[in-house]
Amino acid sequence: MVASWWSRAGLGIFVHWTPASVPGWAPPHVPAAELPLAGRRSPLGWAPYAAWYENALRFPDSPVSAHHRATHGTRPYAAFGGDFNDALESWDPTEWARGFRAAGARYVVLVAKHHDGFCLWPSEAAHPHRARWHTARDVVGEFAEAVRAEGLRLGLSYSGGLDWSFDDRPIGTGADAVAAVPRGGYPAYAGAQMRELIRRYRPDLLWNDLAWPGSPTEAQRLLEYYRFAVPHGIVNDQLSPYAPMRRALRLPGARALYGSWERRTAARGEGPGPCHGLRTPEHARRTGSALGYNRDAPPGTYPGREELESLVRESVVRESPDGDGGLLLDVAPRGEDATIPAEQWLRLRWLAELTPGPAGERSP
Repeated sequence: MVASWWSRAGLGIFVHWTPASVPGWAPPHVPAAELPLAGRRSPLGWAPYAAWYENALRFPDSPVSAHHRATHGTRPYAAFGGDFNDALESWDPTEWARGFRAAGARYVVLVAKHHDGFCLWPSEAAHPHRARWHTARDVVGEFAEAVRAEGLRLGLSYSGGLDWSFDDRPIGTGADAVAAVPRGGYPAYAGAQMRELIRRYRPDLLWNDLAWPGSPTEAQRLLEYYRFAVPHGIVNDQLSPYAPMRRALRLPGARALYGSWERRTAARGEGPGPCHGLRTPEHARRTGSALGYNRDAPPGTYPGREELESLVRESVVRESPDGDGGLLLDVAPRGEDATIPAEQWLRLRWLAELTPGPAGERSP
């Protein structure tokens, strides 16, 4: 059963903002099916996702590695965390929240920790490998206060399945990603951080990314903890433990089968795990570059006005068969100055011009 607020949510905003937003670069989109034909057997090393910058650096012949050498020399990825923190001095969460509300959003999901492991809050959980790998300013807390002051629901995304500050192996395929789920002390670390986010900020939507590193029992206990703390809360469909899949991938031919299944699942717009109340298909309606600020975003990255209005009409105005469909748009702020780029603000203004129609619908 999905909480009643979700059936009225309609439009949401997803904010991808990490230290990768400082270099802010990704190669142009190449369909995954075409990468092997070009001799690239590790498509995720060539992914058009700026938030995967650190992973792409681990492939010496990748476009990101070439760009990094030309632009940043030998500077390590971890140095961008300091730049990100410096830029926060001018960050204005109230401006963002007001813009999201004016655009018609009812909820906002902030990536509290992406795959690079950098936390947007000063976590109490000590990181064993990278000291102070977090913001000095409580970005999550200030963001939560700002969006709720505008009457919006708060969602928090946490990368439970991957943390490159714990396991830095190059990830070229989906099977590599399963193998790269960190072990050792990471499951306890991730569990402590997820509970900290729930306890401190009481997110209305808890969005785990990729998989959960612990056992099925641990995942269930985390889910129960969240539902006790936030009775009206919603969990996405990626809080499934990874261990069974990892064991299965050791079988002969399993990696090839997994790749085929992964492509079919993405084409159907399905999530990768059991649904605890909310299906969260990624790129179900629109493919291409996404996930983080890309200063050299190619033409077509951002939807035109007619396409954007069509997305809103078809995904938000027109109810889905079960009455709980919606549209979640990605916003990718810059890392060097903590601002949302002008081309993204323009599209938020276009959404703001959609006026309420009969029965609370929105129409141009």
